[in-house]
Amino acid sequence: MSDARSRNNPGRQSGGPVRHWRLKGLLFVILCALPLYGSLSFWLRGVTVIPLAAYGIVSLLAFLLYWHDKRRARAEQWRTPENILHALEFAGGWPGGLLAQQLFRHKTRKVSFQVLFWLIVLLHQVFWIDLLFVGGHLFALI
Repeated sequence: MSDARSRNNPGRQSGGPVRHWRLKGLLFVILCALPLYGSLSFWLRGVTVIPLAAYGIVSLLAFLLYWHDKRRARAEQWRTPENILHALEFAGGWPGGLLAQQLFRHKTRKVSFQVLFWLIVLLHQVFWIDLLFVGGHLFALI
């Protein structure tokens, strides 16, 4: 969106600093606590390093893809399909996606995208709660 259009519609800005960064940062830390704790505990007990590596690598990929998609959107070029972004989030890249959404103000206003994004985040939270505190019984039924 051009600067002139942003000035005419101040609620629709395309850049600038993250609003309410302290609150959003706290929410980010809280949301990452369970996956980080679970992944680290797996690694430190010698079970596997895969969850820890996956969250890091896939989050970086998601962050870069959001950045790339935002650049393409501004240039009115071919865009990354939303199902690709959601697949990366589901594979463990939701922390990188969440950071990118806030830093680039990208995909934050599209309700259908946000609903699926937050369902993916919730699914990850429920998975780690089940695995760490309930004994993994919920996902064993699936």
